[in-house]
Amino acid sequence: MLVLTRKAGESVVIGDEVVVRVLEVRGDVVRVGIDAPRDVQVHRQEVYEAVREANIAAATASEEAISALQGIVRRAGAPQ
Repeated sequence: MLVLTRKAGESVVIGDEVVVRVLEVRGDVVRVGIDAPRDVQVHRQEVYEAVREANIAAATASEEAISALQGIVRRAGAPQ
């Protein structure tokens, strides 16, 4: 991990297209601004993690759902 010290108004460039600028420092709160192309997704980590966990939960089939689908397949006469 690269650790940098920046003051308000200073920035960091990531690659050729992303600029992270320190807008304000107030106590232990730092406001940053991020300039990035629209095709570069920028998310707060806690939001990203919540979405990722929700996607995993949605993609995981419950035992009840699997049993229900097996019953439908059996009733339809499809091979198992």
